[in-house]
Amino acid sequence: MSNEDFKPVLLARQGKPNSHKLETYKADGGYQALAKALAMKNTEVIDVVKASGLRGRGGAGFPTGLKWTFLPKDVSGPIYLCINGDESEPGTFNNRVLIEQDPHQVLEGIVISSFATRTTTAYFYLRYEYGRCYRVLKDAIDEMYANNLLGKNILGSGYDLDVHLHRGACAYICGEETGLIESLEGKRAWPRIKPPFPAIEGAFRRPTVVNNVETMACIPHILNHGAEWFMSMGVPKDPNNPRDAGSYGPKLYCISGHVNKPGLVELPMGISARDLIDKHAGGVWKGRKAKAVVPGGISMGFMSEKELDTPLDFAGPGRVGCLGLGTAAVIVIDDHTSMVDVLYNACRFFAHESCGQCTPCREGTAWSTKILERIRDGRGKLSDIDLLLEISGSMGTIPGTTICGLADGAAWPMKNAIHKFRPEFEEYIQSGRRSESPALAGSH
Repeated sequence: MSNEDFKPVLLARQGKPNSHKLETYKADGGYQALAKALAMKNTEVIDVVKASGLRGRGGAGFPTGLKWTFLPKDVSGPIYLCINGDESEPGTFNNRVLIEQDPHQVLEGIVISSFATRTTTAYFYLRYEYGRCYRVLKDAIDEMYANNLLGKNILGSGYDLDVHLHRGACAYICGEETGLIESLEGKRAWPRIKPPFPAIEGAFRRPTVVNNVETMACIPHILNHGAEWFMSMGVPKDPNNPRDAGSYGPKLYCISGHVNKPGLVELPMGISARDLIDKHAGGVWKGRKAKAVVPGGISMGFMSEKELDTPLDFAGPGRVGCLGLGTAAVIVIDDHTSMVDVLYNACRFFAHESCGQCTPCREGTAWSTKILERIRDGRGKLSDIDLLLEISGSMGTIPGTTICGLADGAAWPMKNAIHKFRPEFEEYIQSGRRSESPALAGSH
């Protein structure tokens, strides 16, 4: 399916009057997918989701149906489903829009996923700052209980499910699934050493699946229209790469930064960064040019201007040295902006959000921020550039020095910014100039 023929799926109801209400959702065909799923075996639902090629939209891109099969087959006792609505990645706001505009789409996906995974209790972990999301979700869940869509014997199927809203305390680390589980249990959100993985020992030491909000929103459409329909959108798997699982389905792309029309757009996966900026964001603001673009949240690193024809699918950003697609939160940086300031802002964020459990992450994020502060004060040395690269190469799960991937996300902007814009860093240091960025002034 081409971008020109594409009609929104996840955002189809955005802007409709009372789109967040159960009555309007059902009038548009809502909960038909749930009724269809409840008439199937739970394993049949999993098979449909596996066949669709749906991959998690939270950042890792792991195949959703396959993830569900990791649950033990003969487990006795409760299985839990946790929905990650923390949405802490800079530049990301697609989950917020889905929840505020169309909560029942997400909740229907949660009930179907819970049925598929034999879950009887689901936890919706929501970012505390999302006050409107909380109120909308609470009302929607109350509507579902009042209409036999939650609780005992849902739609007369014999299936029981309770959904609980849990408000997190606004920590980026809670986007990591075991950090989220620790927070849900009332503890400090320190990611757990794995194994055991959550599918074996997760929330309250029980088998647990953690899925993203946008992933859940895709589930009802897959049940309604079928796996082949879902696979008709996006980018097929590369037959020459056995590790490529394809990038199927619609995707919500957040666009922010130095563009004329920031916002949220839905397109089949695989649009290029250049087309996304020029055709859907009105181009770079003030008649300027793009210097760098973040493909999917600041933890993914940067693409240079000459790399903007890269497709924004699960495989594309990795081909130009980025960590991945991430949350598909595209941030545009214009050619009047210093990459030293941009990298400082990124490092400062990760230093603040590191949980401190792993020494390489705790110390590496803090020291990289201090080094960049010194450079921005006009006191930098050329050796600082290589020191930043040494720090970025020594922390994360990829070099095997930390428990979770926050350190990898902190390291990638450093690697990309220096490798792709090193002359700018060298000129900044050699000239001895001080930062005049009003957005960052006074933050030392």
